[in-house]
Amino acid sequence: MSFRQVDISKKPVVYREATATGRIRLKPATIELIRKGKLEKGDAASLAGTTAVMAAKQTPSIVALCHPLKIEETVPLVRLGRDWVEVTVKVAAHEKTGVEMEALTAVAVALLNIWDVTKAYEKDAAGQYPSTEIGPIRVVRKVKRAA
Repeated sequence: MSFRQVDISKKPVVYREATATGRIRLKPATIELIRKGKLEKGDAASLAGTTAVMAAKQTPSIVALCHPLKIEETVPLVRLGRDWVEVTVKVAAHEKTGVEMEALTAVAVALLNIWDVTKAYEKDAAGQYPSTEIGPIRVVRKVKRAA
């Protein structure tokens, strides 16, 4: 089986935007630690926002067939619920191909970073994560219009 990157050479440059969202479910006590800024590793929401921007820019390095894009805007939003953290990321660029993978990657990596900074509080007595989970991650909006 072979793989190839899609030829976009004949496609016009247009404005492209994608917004993706996802959640990580955490214990309510862990959410309270985030709200109060009491995590040992630091501010989970700020970290999630920063890593979302970094991940969007690195998408072609970790998603094999993605084209490198000149991302013009990455806007992360982190919301806290009773037992969840939601990360939403909008990515925009004037390009020949879409930015959905960049938005999805940004959300996924941000959520993984939240898991990393909260894992000490999520483990049970056996060192397992019985209730911590990530998902679903999905594209909730896509825009394509002439430049």
